[in-house]
Amino acid sequence: MDRNSIIGIVVIAIIIFLWGILSKPNKEELEKRKRILDSLKQVQQEQVDQAVIEEQKKEVESEITEIDVTDKVSVDQLRDKLGYFAESGVGENEYYTLENNLIRLIISTKGGRPYSVELKDYKTHDSLPLVLFTGDSTVFGLNFYLQNKLISTNDLFFVPLADEKIIKVDKQSRTLAMRLEAGENKYIEYKYKLEPDRYLVELIIELEGMEDISTRDPKSIDLHWEIFSPKQEKGKKNESYYTTLYYKPYKEDVDFFSARSNKEFQQQEISTRIEWIAFKDQFFSSVIIAENSFSNAFIKSTSLPGSEKYIKNFRAEIGLPFEREITEQIPVKFYFGPNKYSLLKKRYSQWELHDIVTVGRGIIKWINQFVIINIFDWLSKSINNYGIIILLLTIIIKVGLFPLTYRSYLSQAKMKVLKPQLDELTKKFPKGKEMERQKATMALYKKAGVSPLGGCLPMILQFPILFAMFRFFPTSIELRQESFLWAHDLSTYDSILEWNTTIPVISKLYGNHISLFTLLMTVSTILTMKLGSQATSSSQQMPGMKSMMYFMPIMFMFILNNFSAGLTYYYFLANIITFGQNFIFKQFIDDEKLLSKMENRKAKVKKKSGFQSRLEKMAKTRGYKLPKK
Repeated sequence: MDRNSIIGIVVIAIIIFLWGILSKPNKEELEKRKRILDSLKQVQQEQVDQAVIEEQKKEVESEITEIDVTDKVSVDQLRDKLGYFAESGVGENEYYTLENNLIRLIISTKGGRPYSVELKDYKTHDSLPLVLFTGDSTVFGLNFYLQNKLISTNDLFFVPLADEKIIKVDKQSRTLAMRLEAGENKYIEYKYKLEPDRYLVELIIELEGMEDISTRDPKSIDLHWEIFSPKQEKGKKNESYYTTLYYKPYKEDVDFFSARSNKEFQQQEISTRIEWIAFKDQFFSSVIIAENSFSNAFIKSTSLPGSEKYIKNFRAEIGLPFEREITEQIPVKFYFGPNKYSLLKKRYSQWELHDIVTVGRGIIKWINQFVIINIFDWLSKSINNYGIIILLLTIIIKVGLFPLTYRSYLSQAKMKVLKPQLDELTKKFPKGKEMERQKATMALYKKAGVSPLGGCLPMILQFPILFAMFRFFPTSIELRQESFLWAHDLSTYDSILEWNTTIPVISKLYGNHISLFTLLMTVSTILTMKLGSQATSSSQQMPGMKSMMYFMPIMFMFILNNFSAGLTYYYFLANIITFGQNFIFKQFIDDEKLLSKMENRKAKVKKKSGFQSRLEKMAKTRGYKLPKK
């Protein structure tokens, strides 16, 4: 390459470089582009959410022949499809509000259905009104056959029997009635009733002159209820872990779908009686309750991973008892409110709604219900700072576990003073003589009065408490949106650093943020375990334990990075208190005195019991030769 070619290439490179600088957008242009990209992203997400809703609607349409009803269609044209409901096939969709100091229920004249429910005392993580469900995607209607045509009241227009569009409940209960006219002395009426200071809405479904309609089951009429559960909290992944469908079979224990199932959807046909069905998210629930029991039900939960707006779609086909009387009333109730254990236990215990709250099973459930929740509620009465409440709760628990902690440390101290003797046995019985070494080690333990499990057993007995905390904190609504130190919300993760770039594997396992309490928990756990391991026997006798000591905390750091900051804060406090307790124990336990006491025990000749002496005397009398000691 000659000189001119080189100069030409350099000049071209300089021109390209200068062009890149000159054509680089300024700060205003970059912000404008960012706004355009954000707008496009929002539009794309809205399209995804709408596509999800439309896809779910198509599924409903495939099972229920939806009637295309518009204002342009005449009553005569609808009569063949709707029979004596033809006049209700056209109308204007209006909204009526029934509200008290806790909830705002909006009811649509189309379907006479609960259109949306807002909980007044709560907000979403981004300070918007907290709405359990809303929009045209909701379904609530009776399904039955009329002249071999499937009718859904969800698509028909009810006439409100009220002048006020907003009915506020102050000191007495108020009702809102809507009627679906079907001719002379024929109608379906929904009568909603709301009392002050209640999350409970009563609904009486009155059927007048409907005894001749056809239903799938002659003794029941189908009620279709379906909602999309919206994202309310900061982390969708963590929120989805607790968003699922609960139900209570008649006079049986509450059951539910697994919230962490990898299945796209879960469904179940319940042919027996059922008391209630709950569409539950992490902190709030929408529950339909039978006066006595529903006849049967088909329930389905569908995950919506492609939507940023919704977590799951819940659907229930419920068989309402139907006696085919000329005038018949079917009473049901709704609970629209928080998953607060103390509230549900106190005011709605007759339906066992408190079992909606995730507190674990078996002994873990017992510990949460009768110990942890009671202590937490007791502290909450006089203290407003939930960070302080968790601190005091941790101290109370650690004081209660003090005897077990002391026994664990004492056992570790005994193992520590025996360590030189155990090392001697390791030298005496090298590789290839593991059985002899193990036998000699167990003999040494027995003589010294040391149990190899003495340090592990007290720790194992504490595990139910740890698991109870694991269940309690992530679903405790008391912690929701309560701040402490750098954590803005103790019910979700406390990120101190976030990034948008997706890192393969790491983003899926760990997330796109760093939670400080989780880091503190991990470091304190490793430190506590490392210091505790110094009181155990040599690593030659316990291969693999040293690496496990670091592996377990690191694994939990990945698992708990997306969990409640209140949970990792509790684990961090528990580690710090354990570290302090061990420091105090160390000041009062003298290793030399402990070793001397153990040596004295080894030197003592074990005294024979009276029973053993009698057995030996009997053996000698019968001529048995006793083994030499």
